[in-house]
Amino acid sequence: MRPLPLLALLLLIPACTTPPTNPSFPLTIEQADRALDDMAAHPRPLRRPLVIIGGFLDPNLSPPYFKSRITHLTGDANQFITVSPGFCNSFAECRQMTIDAVDRAFPSADPSFTTEVDVIGASLGGLVARHAAAPSSDPTRPRRLKIARLFTLASPHAGAVLADRAAVTEFHKAMRPGSPFLMSLAAHDATATYELFAYTRLEDEIVGERNAAPPGQTPYWLGTPPLQLSHVGTMMDPRILADIARRLRGEPGFTVAPPAPFPK
Repeated sequence: MRPLPLLALLLLIPACTTPPTNPSFPLTIEQADRALDDMAAHPRPLRRPLVIIGGFLDPNLSPPYFKSRITHLTGDANQFITVSPGFCNSFAECRQMTIDAVDRAFPSADPSFTTEVDVIGASLGGLVARHAAAPSSDPTRPRRLKIARLFTLASPHAGAVLADRAAVTEFHKAMRPGSPFLMSLAAHDATATYELFAYTRLEDEIVGERNAAPPGQTPYWLGTPPLQLSHVGTMMDPRILADIARRLRGEPGFTVAPPAPFPK
């Protein structure tokens, strides 16, 4: 028998490995698919406007994707605000873009806060939302994003491993673990009034799964299926979508607090 080529052996290794199960997120892909089918057959409307914020260098792909999927599950197409900050030059610009989008769609007379919203943040989008909800450092632009619930998918709350290796601009450097920007943002976490649901998949090659929640917190992690990229796959994982959709519909989610520690 001829030996298997090296590439074939490398492909067999992940194919034969069973991803670990998270006891605080005990949902299989098959169970998630069935739950999504049931929600689509019995839609329930959103409880408040939903902001969907895309990721870094995202050419407006993830916001329409989530809008389409959640519209199908809620039957509610009138309460969405999509924001694509993927080509911003600074977090201040991303913050203002988000607040302006909410104000245009659902104006608020409150001088300090926007209309209350739920938020889904894809990768960078989760960090942008957290920044937009924090107190402003610009006295000429004091308004803040009023969030009820924040759902983040592989967001660099504690930095991104890729930024630590290859940060070029000041915007990139702000996403380095331990940066002054991230430390300043973390200082406001204790006074944040919104509920945070942070999700990630293991072996995240862009952010790093341990960075996907603010310092001192653990995200709801999931094993990455064989032969899939972790970071991009987080955005399309049916298990995460099912948990978010259930909560947006006013139903109990599949995650169980507190989030379980990472597997050793």
